[in-house]
Amino acid sequence: MTIHKFEDLEIWKNARELCKKIIETVNTTALQKEFSTKDQILSSSGSVMDNIAKGFERDGNKEFIQFLYISKGSLGETRSQIHRCFDAEFISELKYQELINDCLNLSGQIANMITYLRKSEIQRLKKKSL
Repeated sequence: MTIHKFEDLEIWKNARELCKKIIETVNTTALQKEFSTKDQILSSSGSVMDNIAKGFERDGNKEFIQFLYISKGSLGETRSQIHRCFDAEFISELKYQELINDCLNLSGQIANMITYLRKSEIQRLKKKSL
């Protein structure tokens, strides 16, 4: 499998979807007025997809793996913030469960990508353009 750009990666697509759900949640709940919490959760959720992209654009799988770990850390931060938002009654239980499940699924997908890259004979996931 040759991936030409980070936008082709399922984990990036799923991270983007999660980020969009967080933005929608912020814009349609009491989080709109909670500037500190809003900024923090928007930043961490955006960091998930951004670090996947940054890692992919690096020179090899070793650096990509490093950025995937950073992305996974940002995802953990996002999940923690979702718990805080629920505890503060900014989001419904239904939205809370949906976002937590999305985070857990994506975390597993990122972990699987890390495992794949570690075991791969291919030193570079993406095809080099010459």
